[in-house]
Amino acid sequence: MAAATTSCSLLARFGRPSCHFKPPATATVRFWRCCRRSAAMMAVGGGGVAVGREVDEEEAEELRRCLAPERLDVLGQMEPWVEAHVLPLLKPVEAAWQPSDMVPDAAALGAEGFHAACLDIRERAAAVPDALLVCLVGNLVTEEALPTYQSMTNRFEAARDVTGLDGTAWARWIRGWSAEENRHGDVLSRYMYLSARLDMRQVERTVHRLIQSGMSMHAPASPYHGFIYVAFQERATSFAHGNTARHVRAHGDAALARICGAIAADEKRHEAAYTLVVENLFDADPDATVRALAYMMRRRITMPASLMSDGRDADLFAHYAAAAQQAGVYTASDYRSIIEYFIRRWRVEELSAGLSGEGRRARDYVCALPQKIRRMEEKAQMRKKPTAIPFSWIFDRPVDVMLP
Repeated sequence: MAAATTSCSLLARFGRPSCHFKPPATATVRFWRCCRRSAAMMAVGGGGVAVGREVDEEEAEELRRCLAPERLDVLGQMEPWVEAHVLPLLKPVEAAWQPSDMVPDAAALGAEGFHAACLDIRERAAAVPDALLVCLVGNLVTEEALPTYQSMTNRFEAARDVTGLDGTAWARWIRGWSAEENRHGDVLSRYMYLSARLDMRQVERTVHRLIQSGMSMHAPASPYHGFIYVAFQERATSFAHGNTARHVRAHGDAALARICGAIAADEKRHEAAYTLVVENLFDADPDATVRALAYMMRRRITMPASLMSDGRDADLFAHYAAAAQQAGVYTASDYRSIIEYFIRRWRVEELSAGLSGEGRRARDYVCALPQKIRRMEEKAQMRKKPTAIPFSWIFDRPVDVMLP
């Protein structure tokens, strides 16, 4: 879509005059600075390595396209809408649950009451199978890497908290979202300590290593790609925590089920926010957005904890993912259903007006993905027998998983 068309249609959509619009000079400066940065990254070492990660020609082109001034201005013009429709999805601090609401409080219960409550947690946790404990730790490790996720969102051009104190709607959302997410790892960690079922030193080392390692997300400075990525991840984590709640409740641990259910509800609200943002990007600039969606799908939406390591198992994430599949906490069917949901929600199949030839090919590629994944699921069901994998998080006890 041409720059003028994109900008004017967006201005009209958000109730502002649609004439005499001129991209501000700052957007142009940002764009060329990012292009130069991309070119410089590709030149490092002659092999295209930037900050320890290869940046290929396709990714550099994707950055140049989605960081063009007219595309960055789309995010600027959305800010009043974010103020009205996205920020209200955050809960006031006074109304939000806190970790101390979910686990025994020694000050409130007294020594005897606290001791009795801890014994109750241990008794209930004893019935939770090891496979579910492994999934619970994987969920915790993912949540505890929050510093990485906040820094990631602060790299999105035109939709970030530049100073750490910005008053823009985008910046306030990033800080509010981070504050709500911060409770998730806290409450899971406190529960795990009290349950006495886990090697907490190994769990903590895994968190330490993951934050140190960072995460991989293609085209990280592009808000188009970034918001698509986070929408997927929020829905995936809501599935993982919600499924965990359902399974541990079936094994009699109502306290852990309550914790996981509360986290899942948060993730659903956050998913709703990011889904709305992407929905509006589709309305404002369908060609760029569907191409960004296809790009992310081709590169795959990698889980944010894919670089996790406990210092022992070189394939820890793959083994954790296999355990989650086997336990029904997060499965290939869940991933497919997420893609199907967003295709429907963002009306991808209906896109036609404003699409370039590349945009139409991107639309068709995305819409064909669920069937491809379904065929892969059917093949996977005919694979090998389970393999026993020891997990350091549970004192090296083995869990049976199906490996690819």
